[in-house]
Order: sequence, then C-alpha cells, then structure tokens
Amino acid sequence: MRVNSYDYIVHPLLDGVPAVEPELLEEVINAMFEMGDMDADLIVAPEAMALPLAAPLSMMSDIPYVVVRKRPYGLEDEIRIEQSTGYSNGEMYLNGVRRGDRVVVVDDVLSTGGTLRGLIKALRQAGAEVADVLVVADKGAHREELEKELGIRVQCLVRLEVRDGRVLVK
Repeated sequence: MRVNSYDYIVHPLLDGVPAVEPELLEEVINAMFEMGDMDADLIVAPEAMALPLAAPLSMMSDIPYVVVRKRPYGLEDEIRIEQSTGYSNGEMYLNGVRRGDRVVVVDDVLSTGGTLRGLIKALRQAGAEVADVLVVADKGAHREELEKELGIRVQCLVRLEVRDGRVLVK
C-alpha cells in the first residue's frame, strides 16, 4: 500500500492487521531471542508495534522492558527524541534508562532508520550501552549506513523489498 511516496507493508507483525496469530508471534520471538545478545539490563521498545515483541522477550529473558513513548511524561531524566521516518516527523520520549544500563533495542521494522537513529542517540545521551538491536523486518536500504554511522549492529530476521507494489522477501 503506497501513501504519498512511502510504501507500507500491511502485515500482522508490522501493523497488527490482520490479527497476529500466536504461532507466528512465538516463532518470531524465539528467533529474536536466539539471535540477540540478551546479556542486558533492559529491553527498549518504541511504541507501538515493538511492544508485542518486547513483552514476550522480557518474559523469556527475565529482562525488564521500557517503552519509548510518543508523548512526554515530564519525568526528571526524560529525553526527547526527534523522530523522522518515511511517513512522518514527530517526537518520542525515553524514560527509565540510566547511565551504565546495558540495553537491547527491539523494533518491528527498519525503513529509513529515523526511529532507530534518534533512539540510539538518546540511549547514549542517557549513558546506556547498546548491546544489540533486533528488528523483525528490514525494508529499506539504510541498515548498513545506519550501522556505520552509529557504530552498532542491527540484526534483522528478514529483508523485504517493495518493487512495483509487490513485497519481495530477500
């Protein structure tokens, strides 16, 4: 589905539409758990579609998770994140991450890298160490550029490409 110049991929894990089947979620969570460096203090997940990933990963690993919210709470050490994506510009807010925390970032899709770029910079501003970044789908051509720019590794379960309105799994 194309909106302006942005190609949306409507999929249960990326949009919650249609319904997410428990077997699919379990398979993805197991793969992320096996793939990731789960030696961490926190799992950090941006709203909204990373939350169904963070909660079961938290339960499997016994690592608490923190939600990066799209609205401010005004807490003492809150960090405002500029978020520029392929479909919008906005703000997100990081709370509950402290200096020295070792974190695993979990997200549903990497497209332009705007969300992850802002989030990684905010985590570093908080004094956290990014142990790993786990993403379900890489649908852009920006992963390597983002890794080089930020000096991180981004692990993705699948690589998708939208060509002529069709989704191709690489």
